[in-house]
Amino acid sequence: MTTYRICLLPGDGIGPEITAEAVKVLGVIGERFGATFEFDEALLGGAAIDATGTALPESTLTIAHAADAVLLAAIGGPKWDTTDPDKPRPEQGLLGIRKALGLYANLRPVRIFDALKDASSLKPEYLEGVDMLIVRELTGGLYFGARARERDVEGAGTGGAPGQRAYDTMDYREFEIERIARVAFDAARTRGRKVHSVDKANVLESSRLWREVVHRIHEAEYSDVELVDQLVDNSAMQLVRNPAQFDVMVTENMFGDILSDEASMLTGSLGMLASASLGDGTALYEPSHGSAPDIAGQGLANPLAMLLSVELMLRYSFSMHDAADALAAAIESVLADGWRTRDISEAATPLELTVGTVAMGDLVCEKLGETRR
Repeated sequence: MTTYRICLLPGDGIGPEITAEAVKVLGVIGERFGATFEFDEALLGGAAIDATGTALPESTLTIAHAADAVLLAAIGGPKWDTTDPDKPRPEQGLLGIRKALGLYANLRPVRIFDALKDASSLKPEYLEGVDMLIVRELTGGLYFGARARERDVEGAGTGGAPGQRAYDTMDYREFEIERIARVAFDAARTRGRKVHSVDKANVLESSRLWREVVHRIHEAEYSDVELVDQLVDNSAMQLVRNPAQFDVMVTENMFGDILSDEASMLTGSLGMLASASLGDGTALYEPSHGSAPDIAGQGLANPLAMLLSVELMLRYSFSMHDAADALAAAIESVLADGWRTRDISEAATPLELTVGTVAMGDLVCEKLGETRR
C-alpha cells in the first residue's frame, strides 16, 4: 500500500470546514484504491499572522517541502485587511509559498456540469461545448515586480502639493514566458489543438515580449498546435459571448487571476472551480474561491471546489487516475441527483435537496462507495 504525505493548509474562514470534507473523502479513496494518506497540518494566511506574526512561517515551508503534495483551502478576511504596507497580509503567505516552492504554472479547469447549466449566469445554449483550461503564469508579473509607496512626493498630492505615490511593476523574464508557454502547448496537445495567448500587446511592453516569446516557442516546437493571440479585454468579453471557442488559455499572472474568476461563473459558482499549481517543487492544490468569512462556521460552504482540487492532486501528484475518475464521477452523480449547496441552488431546487458542507461531503463519499459495489 502506497503512502502519500499531504501538507494541509486549512487557512481562514470556511477553510477548516472544507478541509475536513477533503480529508473525509480521501479516507474513502484510500480504502477503495489501496493508498494511505497522512496529513501534516500547518499555518498560512490570517491564522498564521495571529499565531506567529507572519503569513508564512518557516515551519510551514519545511512541512510543505517535505510533503508529496500541498492542499490549501482558503485564506484572508476583513480581520486582516490593511492598507499599511508595513503590516502583514494573508495574501503574502499565498504568494510566498508559491514562490518558495517554485510553482510557476497554475492550471484552472473550467468544466460545465450538465446538472448546473441552469445555475450559470449565462443561458444554457451558450454553455454547450464549454470545457477549457486556463494556464496562468504564477510567479511573475505585477504580483512579484518591484513595488513601493512613497510619501511626501512633490507634486503627488491635490493641486500639485506633496502627497503619496505608489507603483507596482509588471516584470517578466524571457525564461518565465518560455516555460509557461510550453505548459500551455503541451496541454493543448493532450486536450485539443488550440491555444489562446492572452496579453495587452497594444499597450504594454511586457505583453509585447510575451507575444514574441510565445510565437517563437510555437514556431520552433509546437507548430502542430493552433495559436490565437487575443487582447485581455477582448478575452473578457469573449468569455461571456462565446466561451466554447476556448480550449487552452495562457496568460500572465494578474490577467489569469481575473479571467479565471470570471470564467468560474460559467460553472454557476466560484465554489465549483479547482486549481493546481505546478512547477519545480511540491505541487499545491486549492479551490479558486476565497475564505467567505460571512458564512464561516455556519456549515453552508460548498466543498466541491476543494474536492475537485483533490481530484487534480490525485492526477498530477499521485498518478491515481482511476481514483480521480471515480471522484469526478461521484461529484457528477451527486449533482445529477439534484443535491445542491446554497451557492448553486436555484429557485426550482426543492428545499430538502439543498444541503450544507458536511452533508455534501457525505453524499460524495456515499457515491464513491456505490461505484465500488
